[in-house]
Amino acid sequence: MKKTNKIVDGWLVLQYQSGNDKALPLLVKRWHKKFCSKAYWVTKDRDVSKDIAQDSWKTIMNKIHRLEDPNSFGPWALTIVYRKSIDFVKDKKKEIDKLHQYRYEQESINAIKEVDNVDLKKALLEAINSLSEYHQMVINLFYVEDYSLNQIGEILDISIGTAKSRLFHAREKLKTLIKANNWQ
Repeated sequence: MKKTNKIVDGWLVLQYQSGNDKALPLLVKRWHKKFCSKAYWVTKDRDVSKDIAQDSWKTIMNKIHRLEDPNSFGPWALTIVYRKSIDFVKDKKKEIDKLHQYRYEQESINAIKEVDNVDLKKALLEAINSLSEYHQMVINLFYVEDYSLNQIGEILDISIGTAKSRLFHAREKLKTLIKANNWQ
């Protein structure tokens, strides 16, 4: 059955490549649900998966004339869907990371505003900003947002041990920086 489907898909691709526009709706009918399923498997969002499938069809229509082996349409098209899905997830993660960074900066600023000594505020902010991004996040989540180490591990997708280690090293680094600059 798979071989028959592959042959039919190959024939439809050849027809479309030859200028028969009626072949495309048949390909869409045969593959659209698979595209949506593949995209959903990656994104876990039904609406987004439908958008990705639709966008994938646009790409397929633009590039199908370059497809040298029409019988390989399925794997070729699913690769397009998969890559678009991965790109969506990466872009979403970047967006979330930017949002977290902005939120962290705002909360750090707000926390520092509560400190009375202006010089200490400035020194503390400089010390925190000199930490690695990982340490900044753990400090923020633990002290500003009041998350437990277990919750921090889940949020950052790291083990509890890694969260503890990062918090410990962040504290030690801050202590060293504060002592080195005589801010007590």
